Amino acid sequence: MRIAIITISDSSFVDKSLDRSGPVLRDLIQKSEKLGAVTVTDPLVIPDERELITTSLLSLCDCNEVVLTTGGTGFAPRDVTPEATNSVIERACPGIVTALLNRSLQATPFAALTRLSAGIRGSTLIVNLPGNPKAVKECFEVLETFLLHAVQLIKDDREDVVKTHKQLS
Repeated sequence: MRIAIITISDSSFVDKSLDRSGPVLRDLIQKSEKLGAVTVTDPLVIPDERELITTSLLSLCDCNEVVLTTGGTGFAPRDVTPEATNSVIERACPGIVTALLNRSLQATPFAALTRLSAGIRGSTLIVNLPGNPKAVKECFEVLETFLLHAVQLIKDDREDVVKTHKQLS
């Protein structure tokens, strides 16, 4: 599985050393025992600009099974990651958003102020994560439990889908 990461943050774009969420997410992916063989990109760091987010998502969907974003999901005027994501996805995945939000709300009531989005474009799953490194860890705990199976389903990999379903019963 090939996973791309985009950090969306004006401050991290100006000073890449400020990006903590992207590297945390990359490390979590690389250390996960639930994802199998994974190739993960170094985080692409871009500012909170809708057109640039949209263009980056479109480009990364062409060569990755999963694109994970971190940042730009709050209520601030420049937080436009969900809008950019919604403009490129073809099928929404509200169950993923609900799962991530439920986990986040266990940690803090401020999670109610997130506007995560998730969906499928072609054969690529796109998931928005919060910009806070702690929230990224919390969301990834949930995401890693079903991410591989989601990719199997999207790719219509029937052999692996059947195998996974048998393991569940």
